[in-house]
Amino acid sequence: MEGKVIGPGPYRATKLWNETIKLFRGGMPLRRHWAHFRCYDSSFTGSEAVDYLHELLRHNYNFGPEVTRYQTLQLLKKFLKAHVIEDIKGRHGTEDFEDNSHLYRFPTLSPLKSLPIRPLLRDSSDLPRLIRWDDYEELPQQENIAPLKSAVMTSDLWNKRHSVAIGDVHECKLIRRKEITSKQVDHIWKSMTIAHLQRVLGLKTLDGILDPVYVNGKHIVHNIFSVNKAGIVVLENKAEDMPYWVVSAMKCLANWPNANDIKQPLYPGFERDILRTVADYYQRLKEPLLTFRLYEVFVNILSLLQEQDVATEALQVSCLLLPPPNRRRLQLLLRLMARVCQNPQLPPLNDTIATRTLMVQMFSPCVLGSADDMDLDELFATKLVTFMMEHHNVIFQVNNKLRCQVEEHLSHLKRAQPLICGLVTEATGPGEKLRHSSHQ
Repeated sequence: MEGKVIGPGPYRATKLWNETIKLFRGGMPLRRHWAHFRCYDSSFTGSEAVDYLHELLRHNYNFGPEVTRYQTLQLLKKFLKAHVIEDIKGRHGTEDFEDNSHLYRFPTLSPLKSLPIRPLLRDSSDLPRLIRWDDYEELPQQENIAPLKSAVMTSDLWNKRHSVAIGDVHECKLIRRKEITSKQVDHIWKSMTIAHLQRVLGLKTLDGILDPVYVNGKHIVHNIFSVNKAGIVVLENKAEDMPYWVVSAMKCLANWPNANDIKQPLYPGFERDILRTVADYYQRLKEPLLTFRLYEVFVNILSLLQEQDVATEALQVSCLLLPPPNRRRLQLLLRLMARVCQNPQLPPLNDTIATRTLMVQMFSPCVLGSADDMDLDELFATKLVTFMMEHHNVIFQVNNKLRCQVEEHLSHLKRAQPLICGLVTEATGPGEKLRHSSHQ
């Protein structure tokens, strides 16, 4: 029932979908059932399917014990729509799966999803190229700098190392990197952030996980430097920000009962209406906050949750890739969820569901989701959002290792290049130069 562990790698979501189907088809008990005075062999009821699949998911390392019966029911509805199962009359797709005595069976055809064809492994060659010392400009030669011709010519050590006699040494020239533009800074942040993410995930390539073409370096820079004292992203274009009434509702709920920016009288159930207002806003967004293009990245991070420090670092880096409006909405949402769950003065927000469970179920689809309807995104989202809610303060801190690496690289590029002498050898002839730098 536990199946195999699907670790980080390309198309992890598809692999988990196929693995779940294999386990379900291979282990679901089938028996004879009677319905409408007829006998149906190799069948199972809706309730039997929910019971079995729920236990299977809870004991599977890839999902864990937090999977609910409701999530299992939603997955079986997807299975019916995708023709993983069908009712005893062969119907699927448009029918709705029911958690009762309605009878179902497995079709004879394989319902597995095919993996996309991948190109040959490219290692790290798909990463954006870093700007290096090769991109430089010559500085005008200063008249008061004497050539180092004799110093090089009389070096016995140099002559011993090289079998070719050295001819005339041209006077040294000072070169430096061209002035670094903001566009180049964005590119460096993009390249080094993607490379850092790849290392944290422990992968040789990000093929099938993240396409660098869709990563915007300007977003990364904005998410790091355009923040307020609390570390929340500040947007330059206020039209991209959340409506004032949503922010006010979130403040009211987060600081309950000490804040009521909406300036309305309190009444029984007022806090539930406020929550509904916030939920309506997030649920009407065009795509999940973590975006469809980064879906595979976060599905891969799910396999690292047992290693809390590694998972946290991966989330720190991945969340830098978000468009600033998405990062801001996500920061405010996770902070709200954490405060609501930790507030003992807040009345119950649901008559039957615990507040923590309610918050995760209500907002998980708004955070992580797949563009493909045939996916396990509900299970993934619940697990990821629970972890992010518990560690949101750390996740939205800028990773120190990444920041130091980028700043050191930028500092290195801004410094003037040491003296470089052009050397001409007898072997290469006077038309070719062999450059030797004192810093090499």
